[in-house]
Amino acid sequence: MTDQLLTVDEVANRLGTTARFPRRLIAERRIVFVKVGRHVRIPERALEEFVVAHTVQPIVARRRFGAVA
Repeated sequence: MTDQLLTVDEVANRLGTTARFPRRLIAERRIVFVKVGRHVRIPERALEEFVVAHTVQPIVARRRFGAVA
């Protein structure tokens, strides 16, 4: 296993949120996690996949025909 396991606090720090947000993701089963005894860890790859899956691409505005610049 080469994937680093992150704590909830480490995930929150990387996302720039409080620990409450990753805990909610775990509770709602919206992110992959690992239980190590009673501790919860999130694989680094799962965090990257979550971010990629929820990244919104910008809309490319098309110029309208006849629009004045």
